[in-house]
Amino acid sequence: MKNIFIFFFCLITFSGFSRAKMDSAKAIPDSLKIWKSGGIASLTFSQVSLTNWAQGGENSLSATAMLHLFANYKKGHSSWDNSLDATYGFLQTGSTPTRKSDDKIDLTSKYGYKTSKNWNIAALVNFKSQFTHGFNYPNDSSVISDFLAPAYILVSTGMDYKPNDNFSFFASPITGKVTLVNSQTLADAGAYGVQKALFDSSGVLTSKGKRVRYEFGALISTKFKMEIAKNISLYSKADFFTNYFNDPQNIDVNWDVLISFKVNKFISASISTTLIYDHDIPVPIYKDISGVKTQVGTGPRTQFKEALGIGFSYKF
Repeated sequence: MKNIFIFFFCLITFSGFSRAKMDSAKAIPDSLKIWKSGGIASLTFSQVSLTNWAQGGENSLSATAMLHLFANYKKGHSSWDNSLDATYGFLQTGSTPTRKSDDKIDLTSKYGYKTSKNWNIAALVNFKSQFTHGFNYPNDSSVISDFLAPAYILVSTGMDYKPNDNFSFFASPITGKVTLVNSQTLADAGAYGVQKALFDSSGVLTSKGKRVRYEFGALISTKFKMEIAKNISLYSKADFFTNYFNDPQNIDVNWDVLISFKVNKFISASISTTLIYDHDIPVPIYKDISGVKTQVGTGPRTQFKEALGIGFSYKF
């Protein structure tokens, strides 16, 4: 829970700081600014309360907080783009305990040096993880993820095509990818592609699972944002990575899309989606056997998440 409180505190603090910074910079012409910063902070709620409801149902409460920040530097031939996407949500239904419904940390920093009108030599660092532990509900006794379990770090250098502030296409043939699993239990199970623990024929542990996995390959990373219509904006970010030395035909995909609908200054709606494919992550496979959903194994699968929210937001 400590990480959750820290996230909400940072959301409020960054919102106030960015607003103050924006107000203090109003007198500076855009042509003289070397830093451009801003973002969106939102908090959405959903609640259902039933009393003597003949048709049946359960009381429910859900909330999701989202923070998107950017700070971009540009002076002469040099540019430095930074972004943070953070989300945390929870759901409580009936008498069941509160469950996590969304959890994401995505931090990117990219430095570029212009070589022509639209091209830059660039270096990129990306970090992805989550705030708190997760379970494979309805089983809430076994942790399947946690802060830094997993965490993904990309370090890359290549060429960046950037014709304007709304589009970026980064291609790198030199990319290092580090997968961290900062939980020995998960590492021993070989979660998220790390080398699992080894046991002898009598079941005695002979070698602990590795907490770190290193990969080397190529990366394509794109960012795109636009105003679809008045008060409707689109933001898309997609990363594609292939490992040169381990099944290079299996491409890791991580694609986020956010569509924001602004009702007024403080009320908005949003639709967000995330698509993930990683051949090294085993996903449970279920089948309906005699009317019962039964796990029959694990394997690589396309993961997809969609969230629709209406609530409070502030764009700065």
